Amino acid sequence: MTEQPRRRTTTTTKPKTKKKKKKWMSGKGWFYGIFFTIVIGIVCGIIGYLLIVLNGERLLQEHGSKLEFGEASIIYDVNGNEISRLYDVLDHREVAEFSEIPEFMRNAIVATEDQRFREHSGLDFWAIGRALVKDVIARSAVEGGSTITQQLAKNVFLSADKTFFRKATEASIAVALEQELTKDEILTMYLNRIYFGKGIHGVKAAAEYYFGVELEDMKLWQAATLAAMPKAPNRFNPLINPDESMNRRAVVLRLMYEQNYITETEMKEAQAVVYEVPPNQNDMKTGKYHAYADFVLNEAMKVTGLSEEELRVGGLHIYTSLDPQAQDAVDKEFADASNFEESKDDQIVQGSMIIIDHRNGQIKAIAGGRDYSSRGWNRVDKKRQPGSAIKPIVAYGPALESGKYFPWSTLKNDQKCFSNYCPQDRWGAVAVSMTQAIKDSRNLAAVWMLNEVGVKQGAAFAEKLGLTLEPDDRNLAMALGGLTRGASPLQMATAYSVMANGGKSVDPHTITKISGRKNWEYKEPPSQQLMSPDTAWYLTEMMQSVVEKGGTGARAAIDRPVAGKTGTTQAGIPGYRGNGIKDAWFVGYTPEWTAAVWMGYDKTDVNHLLTKGGGQSAALFAKVMRPALKGVAKDSFKRPSNVKEDKPPITIKNFKAQFSEVEGRVFLSWDPLDEKEITYEVYRKESGASDYIRFVDTLNPQIEDMSVFPGMTYDYYVVAYDAASNQRSTPSNVISVVIPEIDIGIPEVPGETDTPTPPVTPPGDGNEGGENGGDGEGTDPGTPETPGDTGVPGGEGESGLIDPPPPSAGNSTDGVSVGGF
Repeated sequence: MTEQPRRRTTTTTKPKTKKKKKKWMSGKGWFYGIFFTIVIGIVCGIIGYLLIVLNGERLLQEHGSKLEFGEASIIYDVNGNEISRLYDVLDHREVAEFSEIPEFMRNAIVATEDQRFREHSGLDFWAIGRALVKDVIARSAVEGGSTITQQLAKNVFLSADKTFFRKATEASIAVALEQELTKDEILTMYLNRIYFGKGIHGVKAAAEYYFGVELEDMKLWQAATLAAMPKAPNRFNPLINPDESMNRRAVVLRLMYEQNYITETEMKEAQAVVYEVPPNQNDMKTGKYHAYADFVLNEAMKVTGLSEEELRVGGLHIYTSLDPQAQDAVDKEFADASNFEESKDDQIVQGSMIIIDHRNGQIKAIAGGRDYSSRGWNRVDKKRQPGSAIKPIVAYGPALESGKYFPWSTLKNDQKCFSNYCPQDRWGAVAVSMTQAIKDSRNLAAVWMLNEVGVKQGAAFAEKLGLTLEPDDRNLAMALGGLTRGASPLQMATAYSVMANGGKSVDPHTITKISGRKNWEYKEPPSQQLMSPDTAWYLTEMMQSVVEKGGTGARAAIDRPVAGKTGTTQAGIPGYRGNGIKDAWFVGYTPEWTAAVWMGYDKTDVNHLLTKGGGQSAALFAKVMRPALKGVAKDSFKRPSNVKEDKPPITIKNFKAQFSEVEGRVFLSWDPLDEKEITYEVYRKESGASDYIRFVDTLNPQIEDMSVFPGMTYDYYVVAYDAASNQRSTPSNVISVVIPEIDIGIPEVPGETDTPTPPVTPPGDGNEGGENGGDGEGTDPGTPETPGDTGVPGGEGESGLIDPPPPSAGNSTDGVSVGGF
């Protein structure tokens, strides 16, 4: 068999394929592509524009050029009875002819709202493009780019949402309006329709309401004030926020100057005018309960997201917690001038009040001020300096919450400086229990207490209860209400509501339900324990003493249990040295309701100060709450089951001090106490000395003072310290011993030295540091301190053993002084 030749296998390498070069479109191709794209875009634009025009004309024919105002929303009280209609088409509206509107009024609106109004045809594509860019950057609809014509068109509809379809419909009507009306007619219709707050529609009614003048008689600054309002009728309202209004007016005038409508001189003159409320401002006021209705309106805007105008004309039914009995009681007393100090001129003493049911957070009544007008300056949410009413919030509350202090704890009341902050009151250096300190409203004790617990802890406790503090507020002056901006009656009432509610959070609100085109129902947020029930009880227990006889708030007492605190603030006017008061408060609660009362002038100066303190506010509290609570089931403050009780105070009895000429020494003795671990602290002050020294600590109920000198007088008193309970007795009576001008022979005593027993230094003097602070609260005459107060000092290394200064000299344990309210 012939062998076949083996086939040679060869490996062939595939030749590499060359990449084909991309062919770029020729210039001709680019031209045709761009050309047809532009053509298609133009055709689509024309078709879209025609659709907008046709749709706009259809809508305009359906709705007519009348531009309807809508249906009034209604507010109801807690019983379901109507208390206010937010808008009535016949009220607060007057139609002006074009010839009545001053030229600078028209120019002010155009300069502020739509600078290209005379140039566009209903849609300002430059403004729309700018708005689209901002919306893309913010990833939400933040700017509308609407023209005056579009804003007029929007008023046909009540929706304020910035959806594409709503904006497209608005654009359709705007273009149709431009086809049907002249620019002057559109501007006139807009100025007659525009909303100026407080239920006012139209520039003519606004001129009369805000300035008391006819439209044609308005001045430039008044026109600029009105032109500033459409964007935010409440924020830039001269009655509600005069400072914001003046600032916004300056912006409008600047725009008018930059667009050559006015000269620089005219601009500056109009910017400098200060707004004053016209005498006829209340002539257009209708209905009642205006402050409460305004509060409801603001709350409704927050919970629904609707504007004020949309709420007013939205046909909504708004149900609230207003108690007509309580509100009538508030209105009656605020209308009684005898409840307030008499002013020297037309600027009356103002006031505000809010009542909250702390059991569910429902606001029962509101007084926004005396002679309050609709959408006016609602003082219930305006901040003022709280004075001593803040002491339970920033000083005593945090101390009790720490568990180291109790109502019977002894507080130092020394006249001393903390760094460079030197508070004062008229009580002098008399040690005092926390209960007595709050009853008398002692300033030094409150500052000492805040220094002990720490400014940081005090501020945190206050913010937890709803107060808002500025960075500059965080110092020891906070203990006396020395805040940058202060606190509002609403905030103070909310904080005290937590105390009244056993330490649980309270959510103040007026609206319970909204029905109609928009439905909403109140749902209480989860309850939080903001302070322990024990702390809340101790605060309530201590503040009940404020309302008792001798307390600073005794005039607040009614036929129910009441706890509360007064507060007054100094004038704080540079160069003023008088005793005038800027703010007077009483914040208190019964087991059912909490209320805050504030009194003072809106604008304080040397001629507008109060002479009476928180006592007058306490009296108004009682006058209102007594009839307001009529028929409300009486309750009592609930004491927690495990709360600690104050141990009956130990007392020093039969204290004697006698000088022996034979022995040349003073013998001191007193009755021994049965308690174990009792240390007797003996205090001595020699004639000419400013204060007592802690002379000696001893376990024996009798000692000898061998360090006396002829011709000197020595005062002694004794305090018993119980180490087991960490409690001190009240000081014993003070005994004065006069050493005669004779030579004293001091005999040798075996086993003793010639050196008298040195004073024993108490352990743990504690931190004496403080922080810088401003002015605190003013002071008013107080009441005598009640004997029998005991104290629990801080532990070693914290506050140290407290050296209680003595009572008044003689055989009395009462220290009579005066302190701030």
